[in-house]
Amino acid sequence: MEVGPDPAEVGRARRWARSRLAGSGIGADEPLAETLVLIISELVTNAVVHTGCPAVLRMLFAAEGGVRVEVADTSDCPPKPRRAEGDDTNGRGLELVDGLADRWGWQPEGLGKSIWCEVDRAPVAPAPVVAPGVPVSPGRVPC
Repeated sequence: MEVGPDPAEVGRARRWARSRLAGSGIGADEPLAETLVLIISELVTNAVVHTGCPAVLRMLFAAEGGVRVEVADTSDCPPKPRRAEGDDTNGRGLELVDGLADRWGWQPEGLGKSIWCEVDRAPVAPAPVVAPGVPVSPGRVPC
């Protein structure tokens, strides 16, 4: 998806991501979807606000269920993680990405760079097997 250098594009990127996630079989109410939409919001905001350049948002789905997000822009300045203090209104974006993604980084791409991250889909825990007729109290897993 092409993203213009306008803060209003962040909302459009979130809507695009939600539709792509739904089309991939990742439900809107899954924690993975919520995490990815937040990460995309942060990365697109950084591209729009800090470079003032158009960007390209990509979302790639792995066979194992993980998702890779890439935001490429035409600025060759590397990302600069910062630490927000107290009531600062910015400086938390890459810190959030670092905390939410399983892996992230950046690399030169064309005349600019690409910031990427990967989020693994958590395996679904199997339901406990209960023998017929054995009552199970809430919070108790049978042996």
